[in-house]
Amino acid sequence: MRAISNITSDAENAKGKISKKATLISEILRDSGYNTYAIGKWHLTPQWETSPAGPYDGWPLGRGFDRFYGFLDAETDQYHPALVYDNHRIDPPRRPGYHLSEDLVDRSIEFIDNQLMALPDKPFFLYLAFGAAHAPHQAPPEYINHYKGVFDKGWDEVRVARLDRMKRMKLVPESTALAPRNESVKEWSALSPDEKRLFVRLQEAYAGFIEHTDAQIGRLTAFLKSRGQLDNTLIVLLSDNGASQEGGVNGTVNATYYYNGIAEDLQQSLARIDDIGTERGFSNLPWGWAQAANTPFQRYKQNTHFGGVRDPLIISWPTVIRDKGGIRAQFHHVTDLTPTVLEVLKLKAPEVYHGVPQLPVAGTSLAYTFDKPEADGRKKIQYFEMIGHRALWNDGWVAVTAHTRGSSFDDDKWELYDTRSDFSAINDLAQKRPEKLAELKGLWNSEAAKYGVLPLDDRSIQLFFSHDPLSPQSRRTFTFFPGKDQWLPGAAPDTRGKSHVIRASIDRKGKEAGVLVAYGSLRSGYSLFIENNRLVYVYNFGGKITRIESASELSSGPMTVSMEYTQRTAIQAGVVLMANGEKLAEG
Repeated sequence: MRAISNITSDAENAKGKISKKATLISEILRDSGYNTYAIGKWHLTPQWETSPAGPYDGWPLGRGFDRFYGFLDAETDQYHPALVYDNHRIDPPRRPGYHLSEDLVDRSIEFIDNQLMALPDKPFFLYLAFGAAHAPHQAPPEYINHYKGVFDKGWDEVRVARLDRMKRMKLVPESTALAPRNESVKEWSALSPDEKRLFVRLQEAYAGFIEHTDAQIGRLTAFLKSRGQLDNTLIVLLSDNGASQEGGVNGTVNATYYYNGIAEDLQQSLARIDDIGTERGFSNLPWGWAQAANTPFQRYKQNTHFGGVRDPLIISWPTVIRDKGGIRAQFHHVTDLTPTVLEVLKLKAPEVYHGVPQLPVAGTSLAYTFDKPEADGRKKIQYFEMIGHRALWNDGWVAVTAHTRGSSFDDDKWELYDTRSDFSAINDLAQKRPEKLAELKGLWNSEAAKYGVLPLDDRSIQLFFSHDPLSPQSRRTFTFFPGKDQWLPGAAPDTRGKSHVIRASIDRKGKEAGVLVAYGSLRSGYSLFIENNRLVYVYNFGGKITRIESASELSSGPMTVSMEYTQRTAIQAGVVLMANGEKLAEG
C-alpha cells in the first residue's frame, strides 16, 4: 500500500488494500498455533468495502485475526466511536465517563483472560492500536487539567527543554542541534495573548490524551503481571509517524475545516475553547506544537523528513532483554518488526499462502540488538515515500526531498545529511557532496522499483472521492428500510458536494415524531426528522448549524416527504422540504 486505505487509483500500489501477496504476521502466527487479537484502529480496509455486504477479506478477521474490536477508519470520536465487533457494527457503550482507549484495554484484557482460563499454555498475539494521539484529541478532564500552566512558556522554550532532557537521558547524541522553526511557525513571543491562550489549551488536550493512553497501557501491563505473563511476553510499543501538520498554523477545534480546505477563524476557535478535549471538540495541534512534538527534527507527519518518520520504539521482554531501560542506537524501520518476531520464534514466512505466491519479507531483524547494545547496525538501507515526498537512508546518510504538490517530480530539490555527525539532519551537504547525493538518489530509484513504489502520485484528498465501481458509493439510488441503520461512513451514500434527494414514505396515526434519516456526528452531518409535527432538516458543517423547518404542521396518515438538496457552488446549496409534492419550506 503506497498510501492509506481511503485513497485509491488505477495503480497496482494504490488499491487501498493490502495485497494478498503479502502474508501478515497475524496469519503466520494463527497458523502456528497462536490466538490472534486485533484491537483498536485498523484502517487497512477500503472504505467502500465496509458496508454490511463486505467483502470481508480485508477486515481483520479476513487477515488472520481471530477476534476484532475497534474501528476501521483513520480516526474516530473517542467518546462516540464508530465501533466494529468482529465483522459487525455495534453502538458504543453508553455508560457515564466512557472513553474508547479505556474500552480497548478492557477488551484486550477480556480476550486474553478468557484464553488464559481456557488454555493457559496457548500463546497469543495482540495488536493494540489506540486512536491516540491522532485527532480528535479527547481525554477525561482530569488528565487535561494536569497540564494547566505547563505549556504557558510556549513551544520555543519547550523544544529547547525537551532536547536538553533527551541529551540527559542519552536518547540523542550530546552534539545534537535543534532544527530551526519550520516554515510558517511563528516565534512564540510574537503571538497575541488570544493566540497563546488557544494554542496552550490545544496542547494541554494533546498532552492529556497521551498521558491517559499511557495509563491504559499501564493497566494492560499490570494485568499481564497479575497473570504471570509479563516477563515472557514480548511487548513492542511505537508510534506510527511524526506529529501531525493537519491542524494548520492555528490549530483547530474541529478538524472538519482542515479536510474541507477551510482555515478556522481565531475568534471562532476561541468561542469554542471550552469544547477542546471534550466530546464536543475535535481538536488538533497548531504547527508550532506539532514541531515541538517532533523535537529535534524538521517537518511533520506526511513528510519524509525525520519529523515525519523518525519515531520512538520501546521493546520489553524481561526474560530475554536484561538491561531494563537500556538504549539502542541502531537504525531500524517498522518493516523490521515482522522479521524480528519470525526470528525469535524460529518461524518462516510462507512462500505460497492459500495458493498465492508471496512477496519476499522485507526488512532486517533487530533481534541481534537484544543482547548486544553496541553491535553495528545490520540494516543498511531504507527508502521512504509519502504523497510524493521521498527519502533514502543509507548507512547514516540521508537524501530527502519535500515535494510541491502538482509540480514535476524532476524539479524536486533534494537535500543531503550525514546523520552520523548531524543527528537532527539540519546541515544540508547537497552542494558540498553532489556525488553522494546522486548515489543516494540512484539508490532510491532502485529501492522504489524493487518494492513497487512507482508510479509516484502526489494526490491525496482528491482521491478520497474515488470509489470502486462495485462499491455502494458508486450507486445513484439507495433504498433503506425501517430499523436498518449502523452503516459505516465509508459505505453510506456519498452526498458530499452533490445534489441529492432524500424521500421517505411514512404513515403516521397521529403526531408521531422522530428521525427519518441521519448521518454524521457532533462534528458534521445532517438529519431529516419530524419534531413538533413539523418536517425539519438540519445541516451541521463543523459546528455551524443550519436548520430548515416547515411552517405548517404535517397531516396524519400516509404521505411522502422529501428533502431536495441542490449544490449551487462549492460552499452553497439550496434546500427545499416537500410533502406530497407541496413545498413546505426552503433555505
